[in-house]
Amino acid sequence: MAFEERLQAAAEATEAALDRFLPTEGAAPGSIAEAMRYAALGGGKRFRPFLVLESARLFAGPAEAALNVAAAFECVHCYSLVHDDLPAMDDDDMRRGRPTVHKAFDEATAILAGDALLTLAFEILGDAGTRADPQVRADLVLCLARASGAAGMVGGQALDLAAEKRALDEPEIVRLQAMKTGALIAASCEAGAIVAGASGDDRARLRRYGEIIGAAFQLADDLLDVAGDAAAVGKRTGKDAERGKATLVSIHGEDWARARLDELVQEASAVLDTFGVKASVLREAPRFVAERTS
Repeated sequence: MAFEERLQAAAEATEAALDRFLPTEGAAPGSIAEAMRYAALGGGKRFRPFLVLESARLFAGPAEAALNVAAAFECVHCYSLVHDDLPAMDDDDMRRGRPTVHKAFDEATAILAGDALLTLAFEILGDAGTRADPQVRADLVLCLARASGAAGMVGGQALDLAAEKRALDEPEIVRLQAMKTGALIAASCEAGAIVAGASGDDRARLRRYGEIIGAAFQLADDLLDVAGDAAAVGKRTGKDAERGKATLVSIHGEDWARARLDELVQEASAVLDTFGVKASVLREAPRFVAERTS
């Protein structure tokens, strides 16, 4: 199956899993269930779930368990988007070509829906139906918690907000991006290895692969903010320049960024060399990240 077909298949499987896990109307007070479903269903490339599934497949991991893990990671990603879009954060009105959750509902509902998506992720990972081995479940919870919290995605968002008040230097930008974007992507790759029962060395290798992809993903995102079409991207562009945020693109220019993306693609592919042809689909993912238009 070609890369695009595997990515689409992962997206469809994740959508079905999310639909199964998310509460339905009446299962949560007010509009919370509706807002959760609005935030999580019907859009997105599902790239993080794809990484979970393909990393697990690399080690012949159990498909159903990997899909549960993929859905949990996507819940955290969707929660982060809901909160990032809030007026107190990035203040965005559009996401994936439609109104953001706080615009479609209201701020309080968006905050609570995001909170509920975050906690649902850990409910999924902690359930024995995901993996009978309690040590595997504990490792998955720890992996996601570290990637999501103050030392990961949340800390990265805090640094991103601070960048509106002062210009960050290059090491600070690299750290910010590794936390805000890279941490969850790297954890997605490692989680696939964890649920499949891979060795510590292989888990570390997949995590390193994910860290490189995370750096490429953010660099491509910064390029889209500078040169992308808002309609294609599905959200407002030019935000970093408006807010005076320094990025690697603003420091080095678009040509440097594209050359650096090529280097990151090669670096990520090289990490997978030890797995040979089994990693052929994962080897295509960095190029997809580098060349994406949304």
